[in-house]
Amino acid sequence: MTQETEKATGYGADVFGKDAIETYLSKDTAKKLQSTIREGKPLDPSIAGEVAHGMRHWAMDRGATHYTHWFLPMTGSTAEKHDSFLELKDGEPVMQFSGKNLIVGEPDASSFPSGGIRSTFEARGYTAWDPTSPAFIKRHSNGATLCIPTAFCAYTGESLDKKTPLLRSMQALDRSVNRLMKLFGRGAAHTACTLGAEQEYFLVDKEYWKKRPDLVLAGRTLFGAPPAKGQQLEDHYFGAIPDRVLSFMGDVERELWKLGIPAKTRHNEVAPAQFELAPQFEELNLACDHNMLVMDTLRNTAEKHGLKCLLHEKPYAGVNGSGKHNNWSVSFGGRNLLDPGSDPHENAVFLTMLCAVIAAVDSHADLLRASVAGAGNDHRLGANEAPPAVMSVYVGDQLAEVIERLAEPAKAAGRKSRAAGAAMRIGVDTLPAIPRDATDRNRTSPFAFTGNKFEFRAPGSSVCCSGPMTVLNTIVAEAVDAIADELEASGTAGKARPGEHTAAFHDALQGILQKSLEAHKRVVFNGNGYEPGWTKEAAKRGLPAAPDTPSALAALARPENVSLFEKYGVMTKRELESRREIFLEEYAKKVRIEGACARDIASGMVFPAVKAEYLESVRALETAEKSGISSGAAALRENAAALGAGMDAMAADLKELEAALAGGGEAAVISAMRSLREVVDSLERRVASSRWPLPKYCDMLFLY
Repeated sequence: MTQETEKATGYGADVFGKDAIETYLSKDTAKKLQSTIREGKPLDPSIAGEVAHGMRHWAMDRGATHYTHWFLPMTGSTAEKHDSFLELKDGEPVMQFSGKNLIVGEPDASSFPSGGIRSTFEARGYTAWDPTSPAFIKRHSNGATLCIPTAFCAYTGESLDKKTPLLRSMQALDRSVNRLMKLFGRGAAHTACTLGAEQEYFLVDKEYWKKRPDLVLAGRTLFGAPPAKGQQLEDHYFGAIPDRVLSFMGDVERELWKLGIPAKTRHNEVAPAQFELAPQFEELNLACDHNMLVMDTLRNTAEKHGLKCLLHEKPYAGVNGSGKHNNWSVSFGGRNLLDPGSDPHENAVFLTMLCAVIAAVDSHADLLRASVAGAGNDHRLGANEAPPAVMSVYVGDQLAEVIERLAEPAKAAGRKSRAAGAAMRIGVDTLPAIPRDATDRNRTSPFAFTGNKFEFRAPGSSVCCSGPMTVLNTIVAEAVDAIADELEASGTAGKARPGEHTAAFHDALQGILQKSLEAHKRVVFNGNGYEPGWTKEAAKRGLPAAPDTPSALAALARPENVSLFEKYGVMTKRELESRREIFLEEYAKKVRIEGACARDIASGMVFPAVKAEYLESVRALETAEKSGISSGAAALRENAAALGAGMDAMAADLKELEAALAGGGEAAVISAMRSLREVVDSLERRVASSRWPLPKYCDMLFLY
C-alpha cells in the first residue's frame, strides 16, 4: 500500500523559492540561480538584473512596498534598513529595483559593534547578497517588506557579521572533505553541512513581565524565591500543552511555514512554562538564518497572545535553563558521512569522519567552549540538565566498543564482543548494524553522537547558531586534512575505484586512525557529566575547563587558534581580535546592566516593602505589649527582628554592589548580586504577598 502525500498548503508562500523563481524568471535564469542555490556555484552576475526585476514583481504581488538587506551583525540579533521601491524617473514616480540594489547595499556601519575594525567616524559598510539563502517577505501591521539575506562587511572588506565566517568555514570544510574523498577514490562533489536547531524558550504572561524590571531590562529574574512546586514532579515535561500555549504555537507554525521554515516538533519542556520548537534538518547556512527568524517569530507572536517569550538561557533560578541543541552532520554528494552504512567501504569512510570529529573536539575544546560563551549561558552550563562547561564527546556503548576494537585490537581480542570478530579491520569488517537510535541520549554531554549526527548541546537558547557552527566546521576541516596528509604520505591512496582499495591502503588508514584515537580518546566520555568525580577526572585527562565567559574567550587570542582560522581563510587575526573584544564588552555590559537593575529593584521596590512590613510588625508588637497581651508577642518580636536584620543585610549588600558597579570588575558585581539575592529571596517569604512588589515564581511559572 503506497502512502499518499499532500503538498502543504501555503508552505513557503512568502519565500522567493523554487515555485516563485520558475514563475517570475526566464527558464535559463531560473536554472542558473537554482544551480547557485543548490550546489553553491558562483552566481552569474549577468542574471542579477532579471532576478531583481522578477523578485520585485513577486514581492509587490505579495504586498511589499519596501526592500531591505537583512543581515546578522555582531549584536547577536538581525538588522535591516528599509528602502522603498519608489524612485523618480524624469520627475515621474516609478517602482524599480535594480540588480545593483539586489547585490550590494550600503548601511551605516559606525554604530554596529566592530571590535576596533571600524572607528566611529568611519561609517561605510557593505551588505552583499547571499543567494543560497532565499529572499522572503516579512509582514507587519502596516504592510510587508522584501528581505534579502546578506553578508555584512567593513569598507576594508573585513567581516562585521556572523554569516561571512560561516560561509567561509563551509567552503573550508568542502575543500577538506573533497580532498579526503578523492583519496577514497571518489570524484568531486558538493559537501553539505546540515543543521537542526532545537529551540527552547519560556513564556510568561505579559502583565507579570511588565511588573518585573529585571525581565524587561535583563531578560532574567534577578530575584525570586523558589516556589513550593517547581519541576520536582516532572509533570510538565511532554504533558498536555495548555490551550493558551497551543494557540500561540499554532500561530507560530503558520508564520514559520509561510517563511519556508519546516517547524516539525512542539512540546512542553522540563521546567514549568518552558517549551521547545524543533525544525527538520536544512543546509547549514539556511538553517542558521531560519533560526534567527524562529526567534523573531516566537517573540512577535507571543505579543499577540498577551505573552512574552523569554529566550534568556536562565530566566528562572532553580529550574531548567534553555539551550539550543545544534544537530550537525556533513554529507558528500548526497550521502551522510556520519551514517555508518552497511558495507566495509562505507564503514571506513564513517570511521574516518568519526575519528576526525573526535580529534577536532579534543584539539580545540577551548574554541568550542568560546563559541558558546556568554553571560546568560554562564548561569546555565552544568546546571539542571544542561551539559557541563568541560567539552567531551559521547558516543554510546556500541560505538565505544567499536572504537576500542579499532584503537586497541590486542586489548579487545580477549573480550566477548557484541560485534562480529575480535579486532576491527578497516575495509574488511562490516560494522554491527548501528541504527539511528543505537545510542542512548546523554543530557549531560555537551557533544553527543546520536545515530547519524552530532548534537552540540552547549549553545544557549539566545545564541546565533552561526558562531558555534563556524568553529565546528573549521576544526573538523583541519582534522580531516590531518588524516588526508598522512594518507597521501603513505602513498597508498587514490589508486583504485571506490570500494576496491588495496589492503595496503586500508592498513595505512587503520594505522592513522589508531594513532589519532590514541592521541584523542581522552575526550570520549560516556558517563554522567554531573557526577562530582567527572570534574576531577576531566582535569586528570587534561581537558580544558573555562568556568566563565572571560576565561573561555581567551581561546580566541591563542596563537595556535589564530593560525588555524587564518590557514583556512575563515577569519583573520584582526577579525578574531575584534570578536573577542566585542564579546567581552557585551559580557561586561550585560553584567553591569543586571547589577544596576538589581540595585534599583532592591533599593526602590523591595526595601520600601520590607520597611512597611517591619513597621507594621513593630506597631503590632507595641500594641500587644501595651494591652498586656503576651500571646503572639514572641512571634511578632522574632518576625520584626528578622525583618530588621534583613534590612540591615540588604543595606550592606547594596553598598557592596554600588562599590562594585563604581570601580570593581564584573566578578565583584556578580558576587555582590549573589549576596543581595540571598537576602531578598529570604525576605520574600516574610513579607505579605499583597505587599511584595514583584510577581513571584508561583505566579509566573504556571500558565494554566
